[in-house]
Amino acid sequence: MQRDKLYNCPVDAALSVFGGKYKAIILHHLIEKTLRFGELRRLIPQASHKVLIQHLRELERDGIIHREVYPVVPMKTEYSLTEFGKTLTPILAAICEWGRTYMGDFIRQ
Repeated sequence: MQRDKLYNCPVDAALSVFGGKYKAIILHHLIEKTLRFGELRRLIPQASHKVLIQHLRELERDGIIHREVYPVVPMKTEYSLTEFGKTLTPILAAICEWGRTYMGDFIRQ
């Protein structure tokens, strides 16, 4: 989150953190376990390499995820939620449940 930016609405502040095209999807996958970059790529194939890296960097900058780099060849990088990032879990669960309902309604039409 841009800490120096003034927000007039708390929804704007929240969406500035996890409102990117794939950020909520990344966070959804990280709720259950730590994942390597390649695993995230497979789980989110529609995200380009560049955009996925950009979103991961922004989430790390905002203190939502932790990036751990292991000095091995080939380089191993893992991502996990920080304690602060874990506070998004109930929000993401509600979004997920709403999405299931929406998908079910859409399929029935």
